[in-house]
Amino acid sequence: MYYIQKTFEVSACHHLTLSHGSKCENVHGHNWLITVYCKSETLDEDGMVVDFNIIKQQVHGRLDHQNLNEVLPFNPTAENIAKWIVDEVPHCYKARVAETANNVAIYEK
Repeated sequence: MYYIQKTFEVSACHHLTLSHGSKCENVHGHNWLITVYCKSETLDEDGMVVDFNIIKQQVHGRLDHQNLNEVLPFNPTAENIAKWIVDEVPHCYKARVAETANNVAIYEK
């Protein structure tokens, strides 16, 4: 099995729709540190699991410097963003989305 991971920072704003009162319901921003994990039993014709640039385009290219409420069709919690990444990136089985060093969400298929 081949494994790769790509880490990058995404700067974006969002607000959350929550069932309880929270300051996170106000528009605010984060510099998310995102790690995308992919695996495959075989390599593609170029000798890769997934090209690192494709991962960056599909996540960073769509989220960086955006209002996530305007570009994502769901409540943009870190947990939901992590699942969206796994669903969007080829061969992705896990995503780690850190709002801060102490607030991290991980989704694994």
